[in-house]
Amino acid sequence: MQGIGNARDSAYPKAMLWLDRRVLRAAWTLFLFALVLTTLYKTRQTLVLFVLALFLAHLLAPVVEYIHWWIPPVGSRAPAILLVYVLLLGALVALAIPLGSKIIGEATSLASRLPNAIPADPLANLPLPQWLESSRSEVDQAIRQRLQQLDQNLIPMLTSAGEQLVIGIGSVFRLILVPIMGFFALKDGAMIRRAVIQSVQPKSRDLVEGILNDLHVMLLSYIRALVMLALATFVSHAGVLSLLGVPYAFLLAGIAAALEVIPVIGPLIGGVIILLVALFGGYQHVFWVLVFLILYRIFQDYVLNPTLMSSGVEVHPLLVLLGVLAGEQIAGIPGMFFSVPIIAALRVVFMRLREHYEETP
Repeated sequence: MQGIGNARDSAYPKAMLWLDRRVLRAAWTLFLFALVLTTLYKTRQTLVLFVLALFLAHLLAPVVEYIHWWIPPVGSRAPAILLVYVLLLGALVALAIPLGSKIIGEATSLASRLPNAIPADPLANLPLPQWLESSRSEVDQAIRQRLQQLDQNLIPMLTSAGEQLVIGIGSVFRLILVPIMGFFALKDGAMIRRAVIQSVQPKSRDLVEGILNDLHVMLLSYIRALVMLALATFVSHAGVLSLLGVPYAFLLAGIAAALEVIPVIGPLIGGVIILLVALFGGYQHVFWVLVFLILYRIFQDYVLNPTLMSSGVEVHPLLVLLGVLAGEQIAGIPGMFFSVPIIAALRVVFMRLREHYEETP
């Protein structure tokens, strides 16, 4: 009996030690996971710059490859990258001078006229349905309140633009890091990719290489589509609104194009701003503006967007909406912007992992 008791006593500490090791290992894993999440959240502004640099690199990579193929071989992509940067900078300056001055002039004019337009009746020249005619005064008051909020935010922003620019010099300098990091990503991207693949075990290298390939295709498709959608929005809105005689057409087109990069919520806000500005700008054919906005949204959602986006970027609208709302809570506007590519990247990784483990015996 004493021998049995001694055997139990000697086995008990080993069991407790094995259990303690499992608990400690799980606690250490949870601690590292929480530490990584905390670090990512604290450094989210720097990560935004890094991701923007990756976006820029993916956007310019095909052009760099094409120019690198034509210029004399020097073994490095740096000359091709510098040439692409110079061409891109020249194109941006050539477009920004005429369009930027026109947009700034329209924004200044709107800011000066908006306070005088608010007391007026915005629905005076707009026919309403019979069932809504009895509530014209309530609708008019609601629109005035919304425009007053726009006035309170727009005018201080425009009048203090110089001051905000001086205060935000630090942010401007931080943005300079985007093309610099993009340059190194374009120059040494292949080397970094090989280093990442070689850093894992040989049996997992095919999986890692497949994930990197899928992420590259997904990001390239998403960035191209986003740029094309923003350009299509600006060109179509500027052209149609100008033909319809809507005041501040280029300013409204620029706002709509900028908000196009924010999924779901951005186009809705842009459409509301266009209708409000047209209404208080004295435009008498707001109905046709509404018709154009609806038709363009249908065309973009069901024709242009599916054509530009590849299957790897397809995300369910419910996930897009949840991602946008969660991204806004985590990182504000940048979080809303990056919500869709992050969800799409997680989907790509999940699909590749599932295929790998299904094929593995």
